[in-house]
Amino acid sequence: MVLAAGIGFSFTSVITAATGLFIGPISREFGWSIALASSGVSIVALLTFLFSPLFGIFIDKWGVRRMALPGLVLLALVIASLSLLNGSVWQWFAVWTVYSVAALMTKSTVWTASANSTFDAGRGMALGLVLSGAALAQAFTPLITEYLIRLYGWRMAFVWLAAGWGTLAIMLCALWLKDGYEISRAARGSSGGPLLDVPGLTVREALRDPAVLRVAASTFMVMTVTIGLVVHQFRILTGSGFSAQTAALASLPAGLAGIAGKLITGALLDRYPARWVGGLTIGASVVTFIALLVPQAPAWVVVGGLVINGYASGTKLQLVGYLTAAYTGMRQFGTIFGLMASLIAAGSGLGPVLGGWIFDTWHSYVPGLWAGVILTLASAWLLLGLPPYPDWKRGESSGGGA
Repeated sequence: MVLAAGIGFSFTSVITAATGLFIGPISREFGWSIALASSGVSIVALLTFLFSPLFGIFIDKWGVRRMALPGLVLLALVIASLSLLNGSVWQWFAVWTVYSVAALMTKSTVWTASANSTFDAGRGMALGLVLSGAALAQAFTPLITEYLIRLYGWRMAFVWLAAGWGTLAIMLCALWLKDGYEISRAARGSSGGPLLDVPGLTVREALRDPAVLRVAASTFMVMTVTIGLVVHQFRILTGSGFSAQTAALASLPAGLAGIAGKLITGALLDRYPARWVGGLTIGASVVTFIALLVPQAPAWVVVGGLVINGYASGTKLQLVGYLTAAYTGMRQFGTIFGLMASLIAAGSGLGPVLGGWIFDTWHSYVPGLWAGVILTLASAWLLLGLPPYPDWKRGESSGGGA
């Protein structure tokens, strides 16, 4: 199950990791601004922000497998259809709108729920393994995409990414993707009641819980700067003098560090308070923005900064999934994390657009990098100030520490 979920989640992260390499060819061919050429991720983020709570309810009602499989098929078809772009802005918006539906069906809530609903002991490590899929995509997608664009052009690159990575994800999930929802469905048969009958907060209680609100605010800020950096990283590096091949290669150690970050953080979460693990890890990523701000920085400084960010980035979804489950329980996890996913989507959408707007306005990414420093530190401070999370086996709320 963990392997299937991890590869499935990696496919949903392919386009985010590859967008930076498509911005240049698409903007040149159609004469678009950088902001418009990078707006696809933002369109998805806006619609995900609006509809994530609804799809979270669907997860609580139907389970993970019944959402993920058709979503992966639709995702592969839409990615392939991007090869048919003709320069029409309305066509661009329409394709990304359909992509948004597939993204909602395969968003992080789905894969987080698969681990959280299946594992209790070792949940941190299970989440780390599943969500390592995003780091896997971050590590290898830029290299693969740069190679495909160089040999076959950007149109066929979309087709190959969909056919290759998509087929693997669909096959593995069809064979092995199981979760606590499916187990519960088989156990209860046709009886009524919620699919998961476990303790936890209601949605209304979660919206008033101070700890949950701190996690939400931290998540929004860190996703804004993280996805903005991921989408524009290729252009930041090439603008600093790196060749296209070197800029793509620089993503490999960062992605591998992300996998290590998820696994190490998974082990740490099972042993130490998540607020300390998360706050210190997120805070460390400020080094990346500082490294990118250094004029004419040596390559080892830039790559070192990207490795640190890769390690920290590898923990972001893992941390919010773990913290949400820890502070709200699993009673209405799908719906509550759907709200968290809306904030993830809002930050993920805002970051790339702001990055493009900053570059179009100042012809430099420097103001955005300074914003990254400030927001990263604020996000870490919010996590470090969290209270101990409750023991749901004793029916506590986050007002009482464990």
